[in-house]
Amino acid sequence: MVTISLEQSAAGDWRVCRCRTTLFSDLQLGAAIKLAREMARDEHQRLGRQVRVEMPGPISAIVLARYADDGDESKSNAAAALAA
Repeated sequence: MVTISLEQSAAGDWRVCRCRTTLFSDLQLGAAIKLAREMARDEHQRLGRQVRVEMPGPISAIVLARYADDGDESKSNAAAALAA
């Protein structure tokens, strides 16, 4: 499974990473979530890979979206609230 993660910088902005490589930086949280979900959805649709989007939580990672082989997408309520 491919994981696209959101990470917060010391300055408070967010970056979108894949395999510990920063792809986009200096983003507001809402824009980072939207971009990460678009990337994950696109990779799943084009290549059929299982992809998930996550961000750090207080105890463990919070999964914001998951694209599985059957095409179903699971989103946490937190993701919907943050993206709105």
